[in-house]
Amino acid sequence: MGYYNNVFDGCNDQTDIGGVIRDGREVILQAYNWESHKHDWWKNLDGKVPDIAKSGFTSAWLPPPSQSLAPEGYLPQDLYSLNSAYGSEHLLKSLLRKMKQYKVRAMADIVINHRVGTTRGHGGMYNRYDGISLPWDEHAVTSCTGGLGRRSTGDNFNGVPNVDHTQHFVRKDLIGWLRWLRNTVGFQDFRFDFARGYSAQYVKEYIGAAKPLFSVGEFWDSCKYNGHGLDYNQDSHRQRIINWIDATGQLSAAFDFTTKGILQEAVKGQFWRLSDPQGKPPGVMGWWPSRAVTFLDNHDTGSTQAHWPFPSHHVMEGYAYILTHPGIPCVFYDHFYDWGSSIHDQIVKLIDIRRRQDIHSRSTVRVLEARANLYAAVVGEKLCMKLGDASWCPSGRDWTLATSGHRYAVWHK
Repeated sequence: MGYYNNVFDGCNDQTDIGGVIRDGREVILQAYNWESHKHDWWKNLDGKVPDIAKSGFTSAWLPPPSQSLAPEGYLPQDLYSLNSAYGSEHLLKSLLRKMKQYKVRAMADIVINHRVGTTRGHGGMYNRYDGISLPWDEHAVTSCTGGLGRRSTGDNFNGVPNVDHTQHFVRKDLIGWLRWLRNTVGFQDFRFDFARGYSAQYVKEYIGAAKPLFSVGEFWDSCKYNGHGLDYNQDSHRQRIINWIDATGQLSAAFDFTTKGILQEAVKGQFWRLSDPQGKPPGVMGWWPSRAVTFLDNHDTGSTQAHWPFPSHHVMEGYAYILTHPGIPCVFYDHFYDWGSSIHDQIVKLIDIRRRQDIHSRSTVRVLEARANLYAAVVGEKLCMKLGDASWCPSGRDWTLATSGHRYAVWHK
C-alpha cells in the first residue's frame, strides 16, 4: 500500500492551521516512551521512519526537544538548546528532514507550564534564568511557586517554578521560540503538555502566532469513580475537556482521556459502557469527534510509569475500537514496536481498513449492541465492527469480513 497522501504538499497550505482538523484523516504515532532517552532515540527513530510512513501514520509525536534537568525532557531549562538525552541537535534535525521526505509530520512536545531556573533569586529559590537563552527574572514565575509574577491561571505543577503566562514578555519570548520550532527547526505539529496548568486562552494565542498544522492538548484530570469502580456517566469529565478545547478558540484538539477511562473498563466484560444514554459513544469522541485524540496509553499511563494502564491482554480490542471509530486515533510506541510483530501488523491492517473505508474524525457511529460481552457498531456507511466474546455478525449479504483477531472483528461493504 502507498503512503498516505498528505494534503499539505502544496506550499500554499503550509500555514493553514485549520486544514488538518477540517480534513480529519489523521492517524498519530506517539513515537517514544518513558525510557526512550536511554536508547539514542533520534537515531533509533531515524531507522523507523520508512515503516512509520508505510503504516499510514500522518504525524509522529516526539518527546520534548529542549535541554532538560530530567532526561525525559519534562523539566526544561534552556529552551533553545536542542541537545538533550534523546540526542544531539544535529541528529534531531536529520530525523526531521527524513520525516519530511516521507511525509510524516513531526509533533513537538511543548512543555511551557514550568521551567527550571539556573540561579537563586527572590526568597532563595531557583527562579531566575541567568546565563541561558530567554534569561528571565523572578517576574516570569508565578507567585504560587515562589516567583514575583501573578497567581497561576491554572493548576500548579509542584516542585518547579511555574511560568507566568500573564506576563507580556513571557508570551512574546515563548511565541518567538514556538515560531523557531515551527519555521526553522522543522516541527509542524504541537502537543501541549500539562494543559491544566495555564489558561487555554494562551494556547489559543500561541497556536495563532506560531501556526502549527495540528495541535493537541493534554487536559488530564480524574474520571468519576464510585465505591464500585468507574461511574457509567462521565459527562462532567468530557465536558471539562470540551470547555478547554472551546477556550483555545477551537484551534486545538485534546486527548480523549474520557474514552480511555471508559474503554479500559469496557473491555473487561462491561461493553454496555460504550453507549451513552443517547446511544452515542461516551467519550469526547461522542460529542466533538473532530477534536478528540483517542488513545489507549501514553508515556505516563503506560510504559514503566504505568499510572493508569490499559489492560494488556485487551489492547487489540482497544485498537479495534479507536481505529474504526471517529476521532483522531493515536497509537502508542510500545504497542506498535515492542509487543511483537503480530500486534504491529494487526494495527497496520486496521489503519489500512480505516483509510480504505474512508473513516475520518467526523464519521457517524450507529451502536447496534452494547452489553456485557458484546459491542457492535456501524461506522460511516461501509464499516461494521464488533468487540467481545459473544458471537455476532452483521445482517445482510453485502458485508465481507475485513479482518479479525482476539475478541474483535471488522467487516466492510
